[in-house]
Amino acid sequence: MLKRFVDKVAVITGASQGIGFSIAEILATEGAIVYLVDIDKIQGEVAAKTLVSKGLRAHFIACDITSEKALQSMVSQIKEEAVHVLCNNAGVELSKGVETTTIEEWDLVSNVNLRGPFMVTKVLLPLLEVAKGAAIVNTASISGLVGWPESMAYCASKGGVVMLTKQMACDLAVKQIRVNCICPGTTRTPMIERLIGSGPEAEKEAHDIAERHLLKRFAEPREIAQAAVFLASKEASFVTGAVLPVDGGYTAK
Repeated sequence: MLKRFVDKVAVITGASQGIGFSIAEILATEGAIVYLVDIDKIQGEVAAKTLVSKGLRAHFIACDITSEKALQSMVSQIKEEAVHVLCNNAGVELSKGVETTTIEEWDLVSNVNLRGPFMVTKVLLPLLEVAKGAAIVNTASISGLVGWPESMAYCASKGGVVMLTKQMACDLAVKQIRVNCICPGTTRTPMIERLIGSGPEAEKEAHDIAERHLLKRFAEPREIAQAAVFLASKEASFVTGAVLPVDGGYTAK
């Protein structure tokens, strides 16, 4: 088993379930001290306890990443002097087009998906600098690369994450901080399950979505997490400003 992150400190937002939890689990298994950050206190505590029960080093911090006060509290709860890996993974979905999206909904999606990674990075920057060679991995989406029907705010926010990644890579290279992002295809997460729902029509919708990917299926969270962990590792030491589709060939067409 690889041990690429022994005694490294990693902060993962949106880590209570899905892709974020899988990222935290892989990093912890490879020796990292992981901080799982999420607004969902109940599920977040369960996630951290799950890792601890396996003998891994994990801590949960309840935090609303759109709140500057909450983020300052988050930083104060990190016991170590440096953060080596930051995964900006927290996100929300909204299945509405331009005609039906309200201003309040636009603001929520933008604040979580785009303003959130900016703010988390900003407050953690002093700890990332101390690490001397830290890595940031942002979670964007295929919806940040191509349009997706009835997802205006989501597409716009994730497209912003793609460009935020490139811009931060330019700014932070001088501080020896690499910044990259992944663009997952449709992944079997609680978010997707909620959006699709259940029943015969849901099965057809899931099949139709899967068919749009060259590999004709959804990704599992761990498949996406493995790509994020690679970008965070020293194996990607000369990779910064990269946008990596992990999408089963969705954007290859």
